[in-house]
Amino acid sequence: MTVGRRSFLAGAGALGATPLLGATAAHATAAGAADGPAKKKVVTGAQALANTGWAALAGQKVGVFSNPTGILNDLSHIVDTMHASGKVNVVAVFGPEHGFRGSAQAGGSEGDHVDPRTGIMVYDAYGANAAKLETLYRKSGVETVVFDIQDVGARFYTYIWSMYEAMVAAAKTGAKFVVLDRPNPVGGYPAGPMLRPGFTSGVGKEEILQQHGMTVGELALLFNAEYLALDTGGPVVEDLQVIKVQGWKRDQLFAETGLPWVMPSPNMPTPDTALLYPGTCLFEATNFSEGRGTTRPFELIGAPYIDYRWAEALRTKEVPGIEFREAYFTPFISKNANKLCGGVQVHIADPHEVEPMLAATHMMVEAKRLYPEFAWRAENPPGRWIDLLTGSDRFRTMFAAGASAEEIVAAWRPETKAWAKRTEKYLLYKGPKR
Repeated sequence: MTVGRRSFLAGAGALGATPLLGATAAHATAAGAADGPAKKKVVTGAQALANTGWAALAGQKVGVFSNPTGILNDLSHIVDTMHASGKVNVVAVFGPEHGFRGSAQAGGSEGDHVDPRTGIMVYDAYGANAAKLETLYRKSGVETVVFDIQDVGARFYTYIWSMYEAMVAAAKTGAKFVVLDRPNPVGGYPAGPMLRPGFTSGVGKEEILQQHGMTVGELALLFNAEYLALDTGGPVVEDLQVIKVQGWKRDQLFAETGLPWVMPSPNMPTPDTALLYPGTCLFEATNFSEGRGTTRPFELIGAPYIDYRWAEALRTKEVPGIEFREAYFTPFISKNANKLCGGVQVHIADPHEVEPMLAATHMMVEAKRLYPEFAWRAENPPGRWIDLLTGSDRFRTMFAAGASAEEIVAAWRPETKAWAKRTEKYLLYKGPKR
């Protein structure tokens, strides 16, 4: 079922209760039942559309934004399956950060090239703005843009901003935009601070929450209704369609979906990584290693000057769902590469209770208290990256002033509540209230 902008806005208040989007529900339900045990009943938007023989894309010139996470039940990629079926005319593929096939590291891409498997032209969309994408849409003749990438639920994970720019370009060219929705792996509830004016960047192009608590399909509805007109000077995506996930609820974490986990990026190896990432990613802004170049990125955190005292101090803190273990590791890339680092491994004791930003804030406060070597990573001005990641200078200034972790976290609680209320009309999936 296609929901145009006008009809969506008119009926937005009922979205939380009525499955308006995704005409393939019957197919998805049948597929879910056939998949086996009860926990394997979740069906992605991609699989739901595939079950119809890609009917919604018939007769159109299609451009696909995707990466290795764009898979079906049989683990085949949607682009490969679309191409092999002969039912979808894929005229272009757009690769985000890390590339379409996922061969590039953080901050990298695969460049423009012809995909050797399908012969389809792949365009480098990492960091591409809407103007560049508009040119590529027109050049390749794209009439319908399909977006299918697994997000991890954090504002600074760049795929949602690739989608945003893709939507702006679609609005300007009049292209249809189809989101093949996937579960938010950390659940559908928001947490953390709001991005403030003056702190937009490639890791936060619009004012959303740090842990936004939405699926990419829900974000697409929000972007179209509230932000696109500001960037395009008027036009929005008139034909925006979200193919819903079937059988997923907001309180369901990825490990409970029965779906296979494909790494969305090289340093996101497990669903546990995704649970911690909205918090421990903040260590990117410090002279600590955030675990890149280890088998447990964003779980192993440390620096060459850290000793046992950090873990001991953290074990005295009450951090829901998390336990800390003293750990030593040597990252082979990124900060502190090939140097022995002392630190902690952040263990998840109860995934439904995890508060990653509270954990990371405690970790930073104790590191600053114990070690004079603690510092923001080298950049000009100092501390700019922590401002961009947290969405303002509040975290940095409170931290510098000696505020406790509880005080820092309490400062953004009202923003979290306001965001939850504001986004209710865009939510497509049910779940218990928080």
